[in-house]
Amino acid sequence: MDPAWLAARLTTPGLVVLDASVGAHRGAGRRVPGARRFDLDGPLSDRTSPLPHTMPGPAAFTEGLRALGVDDTSTVVVYDTAGIHSSARAWWMLRAMGFDRVAVLDGGLPAWTAAGLPVEQCAPDAAAPVPGDFTARPRPGWFVGAGTVTAALADPAAVVLDARTRGRFAGTEPEPRTGLRGGHMPGAVNLPFGDLLDGTGRLRPAAELRELFAPLAGARAERLLFSCGSGVTACVLALGAEIAGYGGLAVYDGSWSDWGRPSERPVATGTGASGPPPGAGAR
Repeated sequence: MDPAWLAARLTTPGLVVLDASVGAHRGAGRRVPGARRFDLDGPLSDRTSPLPHTMPGPAAFTEGLRALGVDDTSTVVVYDTAGIHSSARAWWMLRAMGFDRVAVLDGGLPAWTAAGLPVEQCAPDAAAPVPGDFTARPRPGWFVGAGTVTAALADPAAVVLDARTRGRFAGTEPEPRTGLRGGHMPGAVNLPFGDLLDGTGRLRPAAELRELFAPLAGARAERLLFSCGSGVTACVLALGAEIAGYGGLAVYDGSWSDWGRPSERPVATGTGASGPPPGAGAR
């Protein structure tokens, strides 16, 4: 969704704007006016899981979205302060829970401010919104576990794409989370999520996204599964793949935080299969 579209409708009844920033990006201190915190570092991840950023169950997700004032009839726009990063995770979570009236703000808060649009200071003591009536309606197979990924790696009709940097995929850069092995799943291919963004931090046009996915998905693209470090930027690939026209999409919820733990699951190092270099397909 373009910032100008959102700006023109910001006070429309039924529109809910959610800030899904994570980690260091949470500290921006500014927000789109009226935005509410979609807290992926808190209640909108499964707090019973040992892994970061995992999907909560339907009851917890329903409770979290109702607390944000989201109704079944709401229109939701999600953004983050990094550009397009964790906002895609919030978008995918809502879609996976059966809610389709959701869009990602293209370029996030940086694009919003670059357009000269107003921001306000975050107010932690602001009054809570009126609770909504959102109800989660889970779509099976949108989030998957290691078993499904293992089967996909051996399936010629499926492709597993890793959104981490090339160095992390190859095992030449350290993982940011302690205790994880370096490298990638044997048979996975690498498409760093940053390659899907243009020089301004916005998502590339659909034609350019297709140019990025095509060499990796090829004729096998009946099903695409996405992984990253903790299931966040994998959703940027899911967003790009949907815009590029692909179907049969799924996100490995645990991603490398799960697969990369010490275990008998195989790990490969080296470049393996990789996407085009940054900027490929740009015009």
